[in-house]
Amino acid sequence: MLGVAGLVWALDQLTKQWALARFTQGEAEPFLGRLLQFTLVFNPGAAFSMGTAFTPVITVIMATVATGLLVASLRVGSRWWAMSAGFLLGGALGNLTDRLFRPPGFAHGHVVDFLMLPNFPVFNVADSFITAAAVCILVAAVKDIPFTGARGAAASAEAIPAEEVERG
Repeated sequence: MLGVAGLVWALDQLTKQWALARFTQGEAEPFLGRLLQFTLVFNPGAAFSMGTAFTPVITVIMATVATGLLVASLRVGSRWWAMSAGFLLGGALGNLTDRLFRPPGFAHGHVVDFLMLPNFPVFNVADSFITAAAVCILVAAVKDIPFTGARGAAASAEAIPAEEVERG
């Protein structure tokens, strides 16, 4: 989980550095025609630029989520959940890094966004992985994949008749 999170965080920060060096704020540059364009913007709010006046509150919420995921990493027993939680943690840390260390200042920083689809808010790699994590978590819920991996062990124990377990 932590390895996946580290890769997501690094990819997010590298692509943001690239976007900052390559693009001018507010100018759209086509990549795949109108399907995908690069547009550098700085977002003080949450998803879809909501809560722009509450940047410090959003920062605290993101830090709390990241801390909770770090604690949860001690219990993850499923590869699926490790990947899903790693996506979420890496994305959260990517945007949290912006909030903490980018202008206009600590805990007030604006998130660097640069990917634009038609009729959709501008986003970044961290946002993409947070969305992927949500989809993966939904799949885990539908398939009843336990976070701790206990289902597999419990299922194995249930498959062995009790008298065979007693015989050892």
